[in-house]
Amino acid sequence: MGSNEEFHVVTGAFGYTGKYITQRLLSLGKKVRTITGHPNRLNPFGGKVSISPFNFDNPGELVKSLRGATTLYNTYWVRFSYKQVTFDKAVENTKTLIKAAEEAGVRRIVHVSITHASESSPFPYFRGKGTLEKTICQSDMSYAIIRPTVLFGHEDILINNIAWLLRRFPLFAVLGSGNYQIQPVFVEDVAELAVKAGQYEENMTMDAVGPEIYAFHDMVQLIAEKVHSKARILYLRPELALFFSRLVGYLVNDVILTRDEVYGLMSNLLVSGNPPTGKTRLSDWLSDNAERIGIIYASELGRHYT
Repeated sequence: MGSNEEFHVVTGAFGYTGKYITQRLLSLGKKVRTITGHPNRLNPFGGKVSISPFNFDNPGELVKSLRGATTLYNTYWVRFSYKQVTFDKAVENTKTLIKAAEEAGVRRIVHVSITHASESSPFPYFRGKGTLEKTICQSDMSYAIIRPTVLFGHEDILINNIAWLLRRFPLFAVLGSGNYQIQPVFVEDVAELAVKAGQYEENMTMDAVGPEIYAFHDMVQLIAEKVHSKARILYLRPELALFFSRLVGYLVNDVILTRDEVYGLMSNLLVSGNPPTGKTRLSDWLSDNAERIGIIYASELGRHYT
């Protein structure tokens, strides 16, 4: 990458959201560098994307990998605390990244947050995201904060694994009444919103949400119908459903569901009061991809810790 060439940095281009943001930038003819926790992983973009490690413990190197970039697209986060990687550590690492971007002279940051992020949230996931939103708003860079709900698309975790469970087990446990709402958004719509937001100058915060809102049990029934599952849906107390999810987690060596996710979902934090910003309907996407969804289990631990 020539020293005078404008380029963009995407954290986690080998991950999920980061991959689609990178694809979109490349399709627009942009130069891209990724900063990743997996620098030795196979690069799906070949020579089109240069690679640097995160270097959170060596901020000088992190600054070097950001110097010359016009925009930083940040997708770095953790879904749950695992070993040394806690929510607090993820917040600290992201603050290091933000400071390094400022020092490197990055003009704009596009940060992927979550709907209802709040410093005062009782849930560490949402609270950590809220803390980082405040840090970004106080930074020297112009910013766009994109707040998705639950993503769907190829390789997604939640929708795919609901389908996987429905395909393989005779029973499916829904938490509580199942009446709480969820508003899934297509990962490519989120990538499009993020890249568009990167092209503006003004500061903005927007929810990234799809056009359909479901009661959770209705979404499960829709997925069951699309994958031709005969599984019986049971309505269980949240703690009991968590217990069963841990049992299945042992079988697949993964964390299927966390307490934060259970109570965040049941508190209607994965739905927006704002107009939809994504255009792809989950119902249409499921119809088009019914043969593929839930065939292979999507492992969070496999994706990020192996």
